[in-house]
Amino acid sequence: MSTTLEFQFDFGSPNAYFCHRVIPAIEARSGKRFSYVPVLLGGLFKLANNRSPAEAFAGIPNKRAYDRLEVERFVKKHSLSAYHFNPHFPVNTLKIMRGAVAAQALGCFERYVEAVYAAMWEQQRDMADEAQILAVLAAAGLDGPALLLKSQDPEVKAGLLANTERAHARGAFGSPTFFVGDDIYFGKDRLRDVEEAIAQLR
Repeated sequence: MSTTLEFQFDFGSPNAYFCHRVIPAIEARSGKRFSYVPVLLGGLFKLANNRSPAEAFAGIPNKRAYDRLEVERFVKKHSLSAYHFNPHFPVNTLKIMRGAVAAQALGCFERYVEAVYAAMWEQQRDMADEAQILAVLAAAGLDGPALLLKSQDPEVKAGLLANTERAHARGAFGSPTFFVGDDIYFGKDRLRDVEEAIAQLR
């Protein structure tokens, strides 16, 4: 029985975006595929009694400066020149995270994830705004109205909630979180550890 590799993500996390951009290279080197699991970061924070770094470290200028430096280094190391910080941050991601679960049901998940991540962290779009969401999905060749309608389905709403609660029960407290089997790894700075854990599976 193969070990599952999971990426627990919310579009609102820039660090999750960075992981999304680096994951393909890890998959190519390892021959393994990650399963993307949509979770609602705000809900996960509440369950874990956690706060966003922007809030938690608001009063620590040196920490905020270091975090910006770390982002610059990561972007340079992985040649992520398309990245631009979203001026609308923090974005309420409830609509687009429900949309991710809806996209799974409608069979367009990978295209949806790529379109929304690019809109959030490359095109600097306000992805809490329904008109913006529809424009982004249309540009990607996706049926935005159908996705938004499906995202209101009680099963879709329950699915996102269940994903979030399951992630917390397994030890998650934020995004990006990875699971290699039952082993948990948090943050973009653990990608090397994730890849090493995958290599040990072989």
